[in-house]
Amino acid sequence: MKQISIFSLILFIFFSKVVADDQLKFLEWKKNFKNLALSNEISESTFDIVMKDVKFLPKVIGYDRYQPEFYEDTKTYVSKRTSIKKIKSGIDFYKENSDLINEIEKKYKIEKELLLSLMGIETNYGNYVGKMDILSSLSTLSFDKRRSDFFTEELLILLKLIDTNKIDYKTLFGSWAGAFGFFQFMPSTIKNHAIDYNNDNYIDLKNSNDAYASAGNYLNNMGWKKDSHCFYKIDLKDEIPKKYLNVSAKKLINKKKLKYFKRYILNHQNLDFINEKSKIAIITPDKDIIPDAQTLNPAYIVFDNYEIILKWNRSLRFALAVCTLKEKIKNEL
Repeated sequence: MKQISIFSLILFIFFSKVVADDQLKFLEWKKNFKNLALSNEISESTFDIVMKDVKFLPKVIGYDRYQPEFYEDTKTYVSKRTSIKKIKSGIDFYKENSDLINEIEKKYKIEKELLLSLMGIETNYGNYVGKMDILSSLSTLSFDKRRSDFFTEELLILLKLIDTNKIDYKTLFGSWAGAFGFFQFMPSTIKNHAIDYNNDNYIDLKNSNDAYASAGNYLNNMGWKKDSHCFYKIDLKDEIPKKYLNVSAKKLINKKKLKYFKRYILNHQNLDFINEKSKIAIITPDKDIIPDAQTLNPAYIVFDNYEIILKWNRSLRFALAVCTLKEKIKNEL
């Protein structure tokens, strides 16, 4: 026991020193980042006010290194996010906001079930929008080397949105990765797609009016096709060439017409209602991520709408969960 206690003490001292070193380096990063912000036409007064209390958050680095999209198998991941309780919460939210949601569906040609599904999975219908200081989170991830360029750009965009009075920096509490509001928009998504739907001169994505209009506009701009296919589960033959199996969400490759792929699908007769000329990709989301996962199971054919969800969140499991919850909610409405 004494040896374990000494070892624990050594670890504590070591990690405390690492964190202390990072804190000092972060202060230096902050000085350099200010110069970058000013060169990007962000006013010094805005920077000083907004960034004054920004801190290095070690736990954000931990969250970045461990994400459930990369560790849970598909069955576990999807079932957690499409539970009976989640469906009921979605139906209840719809009943309370049906006029707005129906209006957004009609205006942006996005199914209400999809909007409800995304909100349900992202924030449990607004019950968990995140409590992290977004400015500190983005600053920490910008300082970190793993994806510094991406998060630096997101932080600069956020500061510009604040500087131009598009959003109120005092409301910026959300996810560890810097996402904000009922649908968890990153700053670049806010800049390109968010809408002040209630005309109060602020984009407030924790307000149902702005949030739903912004989500509808975003999906419409990305090319979502209303009432079109998303995915179907399939059973593959052993002889399918491995080059046709997509295991990464970064970019789906080797897409072909369904007619071509049927030769490799055991249950292809279940897909007769789909146009054979539809271009599809095949994904095997557990392979290369889950230890000891089967090469060909689970497997799915996916369509253009599935790739739209991948643009929202680059996770094969996330897109499967969204489309699954969408259909479950549709069956209950």
